[in-house]
Amino acid sequence: MTSVALVGSTGSVGTQALDVMGSDPDRFQVVAIGAHRSLDLLAAQASAWRPRQVAIADAGLAPRLRRLVPPGVEVLAGPEALAAIATEADVVLNAVVGFAGLPVTLAALGAGRRLALANKESLIAAGPLVQDRRATPGAEIVPVDSEHCAVHQCLRAAGPDAVSRVVLTASGGPFRGWGPDELESVTVEQALAHPTWSMGPKITVDSSTLMNKGLEVIEARELFGVAYDRIEVVIHPQSVVHSMVELVDGATLAQLSLPDMRLPIGYALSYPQRLRSPFGVIDWSRLGRLDFEAPDSRAFPCLALAYAAGRAGGSTPAWLNAANEVAVDSFLSGRIRWADIAAVIEETLAASDGAPLRRVDDVLEADRRARERAGDEIDRRAVVV
Repeated sequence: MTSVALVGSTGSVGTQALDVMGSDPDRFQVVAIGAHRSLDLLAAQASAWRPRQVAIADAGLAPRLRRLVPPGVEVLAGPEALAAIATEADVVLNAVVGFAGLPVTLAALGAGRRLALANKESLIAAGPLVQDRRATPGAEIVPVDSEHCAVHQCLRAAGPDAVSRVVLTASGGPFRGWGPDELESVTVEQALAHPTWSMGPKITVDSSTLMNKGLEVIEARELFGVAYDRIEVVIHPQSVVHSMVELVDGATLAQLSLPDMRLPIGYALSYPQRLRSPFGVIDWSRLGRLDFEAPDSRAFPCLALAYAAGRAGGSTPAWLNAANEVAVDSFLSGRIRWADIAAVIEETLAASDGAPLRRVDDVLEADRRARERAGDEIDRRAVVV
């Protein structure tokens, strides 16, 4: 039986992961769960799954959580609690949203665990540090993002020396086909109406700007060691082809399934075996068509900003990630327009010095400076919407 620590258990990926493990209860044992603040759902999950440990990052909620969890369940609380539960299980699923997931990633890899990574931001912001921890004996990353999971599966059929290109597919989000003028008046409700995937608000907005795909380009570089010039993005509105690997002889391998995050979650939890419960099965007689097109870089400049940040290296990807998190949060709260997200990121990146990242403190300082710079830009642009 595989023991699993599920960090970020109350979010979209976390709840779907529990659904996956519930479909094959003889294979998985949930030994730890954790969340930042969602106390009631976390307590309900603890009652249903009876893990050995439950962690909550908000220490002020710990007394109430201790009253709600079953007897014998240890409650850990405080800023370091989520990382503390990420060191003992066979598999650690990091489903924490945003930069806050970095300590979990570093803790799991540093302990030599398999990391099922749904938190791309930690790999993007702290790539050099994550790569150092990845060298720990026993440590490995199996990506949960559907695109990188697809590439991971394709590479099992062809080694890295046979790869010519990695092609990441993008749905195009809710604004595919819109021009810059139409995008000036985008509302929060429109940005959150993703056509094919059900995700949390931050990643859904990232999908609408194509920043999610830009972050995935950097993630692909970090995960698979492929040069940026050999990573391509194509728009694929059906979200059936999750990504492709083109080989040196011209052959292309692809992973296809209907859009269902439970499939890549199950893959990462079960690796190197396959999950016995099927998700995303295609009815080929009804699929109809698969369309592909180039992304519109004029209407969606975030993708180019991510490529540029990745190529710059050093602390610049950390600046990109921080600026994006701040800008998206400001858009969701109504302080800036959707069209301002890319502008805030671009202005913030202009102040980045691309300093090397050697220690965790370097990452934290880059993140702090970028958030401060992005906040200044948002203050300048803040509007009533």
